[in-house]
Amino acid sequence: MGIIEARKLIHDYQKIGEDGKVEASYRAVDGVDLDVQPGQFIAVLGHNGSGKSTLAKHLNAILVPTGGTVFVDGMDTKDAEKLNRIRQTAGMVFQNPDNQIVGTVVDEDVGFGPENMGVPTEEIIKRVEESLKTVGMWEYRDHSPNRLSGGQKQRVAIAGVMAMEPKCIVFDEPTAMLDPVGRKEVIRAAQKLNREKNVTIILITHYMEEVIEADRVIVMDQGKILMQGTPREVFSRVEELKEHRLDVPQVTMLAHELKKSGLDIPEGILTVKELADAVERISEQEQKNGN
Repeated sequence: MGIIEARKLIHDYQKIGEDGKVEASYRAVDGVDLDVQPGQFIAVLGHNGSGKSTLAKHLNAILVPTGGTVFVDGMDTKDAEKLNRIRQTAGMVFQNPDNQIVGTVVDEDVGFGPENMGVPTEEIIKRVEESLKTVGMWEYRDHSPNRLSGGQKQRVAIAGVMAMEPKCIVFDEPTAMLDPVGRKEVIRAAQKLNREKNVTIILITHYMEEVIEADRVIVMDQGKILMQGTPREVFSRVEELKEHRLDVPQVTMLAHELKKSGLDIPEGILTVKELADAVERISEQEQKNGN
């Protein structure tokens, strides 16, 4: 069993009338199967209303299934007695870091979670230092969070989750409220946790450029998994993604259009360097043919 496993997961949102009866029901997640292995970096894509954020909230038991089952490190999220252990195993980072920051000083905020868990003081000090250094915020340890940029606040929020030493961290659109610089800071921090600490990362996002280094990309639409595979496999399906109102990285789209115009460029280009190399190969081949 993986660190996260969903079996035929269903989630319905219900509108309750004044009489306490259900007036309407909306299915946000519809029969999703998911298997995330320890140490993987998984990205979940989808436009607004696709069900990706509802899925995220099931992965540390903020929501419980209407139907089906979710297991976190073998623990059923419907088991109320295991709720604390589940949330210690799968931490969560949300869109707005202000909703997670509770301390008046950065290092106090990062130590808040471990303190609530009853971790000894000496161990808390060690975890705070290590977490802040990992996300590149150690030099700001004595600062007030209110004086930090959005990207810096989000990195402090990540450090606070990391200090609780979860096996998995779910990022629910963590860069949605940030500028491009802040987005890069947060994604780099997530990648570093994955590579250096072997923390399993599940990134929920609608920014295509953020997922090109993921191990696996899952695309959701209308509560279902539309497609999944490596970033290259998924972004090779440009026309299908466009049919479902989904974008691809700009360089992937440029490469796709160049291919349509007749250039022999492979599908699934993910970086500017890959595109430049492909164009250079074409140029070299044309020079050889010309000679």
